[in-house]
Amino acid sequence: MIGRALSADFLKIRGKGIWFLIFIAPIGLVAMQALNFGLRYEFMVARANGNLWMSIIKNIFLFVPMALFMGSTLVSSMLAGVEHQLSSWKQLLALPISRTTVFISKFLVCVFLLAISCLVLSLGALLLGLCLGISTPVPWAELLRLGFFPFLGSLPVLALQLYLSLTFKNQALPVTLGLAMAICSLFTGQLADLMPLNWPSLAFAAPNYIVYLSAGVVLGLLILAVALVHFNRKDVN
Repeated sequence: MIGRALSADFLKIRGKGIWFLIFIAPIGLVAMQALNFGLRYEFMVARANGNLWMSIIKNIFLFVPMALFMGSTLVSSMLAGVEHQLSSWKQLLALPISRTTVFISKFLVCVFLLAISCLVLSLGALLLGLCLGISTPVPWAELLRLGFFPFLGSLPVLALQLYLSLTFKNQALPVTLGLAMAICSLFTGQLADLMPLNWPSLAFAAPNYIVYLSAGVVLGLLILAVALVHFNRKDVN
């Protein structure tokens, strides 16, 4: 049943611009750093202290949490908007398919789309390093961490945004909240480490990153479970 629901959701997002968003966001982050290194190459090399790969990764990482929050918001809103715009909730939920399957399917679609975006980001950082002619070995583990560890730390935001987007037909609230969190992510260094907005950054940069990575996954699943219970009981127009 979940397989059919996933197939239907992927069909619904064809031609909706979601795939464009998934690829353009990581490409934009890499292109921004390509321009940065291109204009200030000697300065960036001197600043890297002999480890240009980590300099590329850290400079890209500065904007990853903000991109993840915005991506979670827009992907969730666009996916939910397919149902809201067509007013198809009643028809969808009248089918012999549980609300749980509907909700989980849409969450898995969001996770898959954002995971693809994270993979493109890692590959883009790799391509940038190769284009700069870095002769040192490729830090494969760090490149994968760049893409996926902050993503795992941001799962609570994704679960919350998907719930709000599916629950409210007017997308002003979830989109406004998501954009506010994205902007605030630039200043989360001044917040306590226990704040979930900090977790995408700490899941990559903290010495005990596994704690924040795990916390992101656990809280994300907890929010998903609570949202699922409420979604199952709520009337959806």
